Amino acid sequence: MYSGPHSDRGGVPSGWIVYIPWALAIVTILTQIAWILVDERLRLALTISSVITFFLASATHAYISRGMTWTAGYLAITLVASLVIEVVGVLTEFPFGSYAYSTDLGPALLGVPLLIPVAWSMMAYPVLLAARRLAGPGLPTVLVGGFLFASWDLFLDPQMVRQGYWTWSDATWNLPGVEDIPLQNFLGWLLAGLAIMWMLERLPRKVAKDGVPTLMLSWVYASNVLAAAAFFADWPVAVWGGICMGAVVIPYWWRLWSQPQW
Repeated sequence: MYSGPHSDRGGVPSGWIVYIPWALAIVTILTQIAWILVDERLRLALTISSVITFFLASATHAYISRGMTWTAGYLAITLVASLVIEVVGVLTEFPFGSYAYSTDLGPALLGVPLLIPVAWSMMAYPVLLAARRLAGPGLPTVLVGGFLFASWDLFLDPQMVRQGYWTWSDATWNLPGVEDIPLQNFLGWLLAGLAIMWMLERLPRKVAKDGVPTLMLSWVYASNVLAAAAFFADWPVAVWGGICMGAVVIPYWWRLWSQPQW
């Protein structure tokens, strides 16, 4: 349980409003399940809609459980920082390597689809909360959160490159079995994740019922391992992502079971 000068419980809204994040989370999960089942032509629409509903689940849960000021800070940090990082990446090849987005993902700014910072923001919220449960304030949370955030990309990039949403011009230096994506990209994600977690860790620590972000983080991990292994038959991605992301998610599950907050 969080304690100290940067902790507070705050008021928790009651009534039907508390179910909004749960409804959005369930819609996200159902949309992602449908993505596997539908025709290729429908997958882009489902990809976009699942990112938006996941983002709204994170944002509404943050508002309900942590308040407007906290949520405004979280959104400002994640949306602005991720957009800046991506624009720098596209224009300078640092820190991800030489890559480019397709036009499929909708409106873009300086070569970066606006959907991309929304995706960064949706995932940063459950990652931050998991890191805070597992690690102490400050640098430990930043290190755990940055690693967890980067490990998510071990699943994300192979799938999105397979769909043609972005590509690298040079991927000769890569993880064994993970083709078309340079190792520099994953190292860049680690650097970017550490930077974003460092900024988010400046936000106050507040005790709350975090079932929605826990569900979404658990779903992202379990569904991506299953999809990589069973649907895409991409065992290197399943192994790399399963081990790296699981190095944080599995201890997080144990912490939730052995040391419940409430």
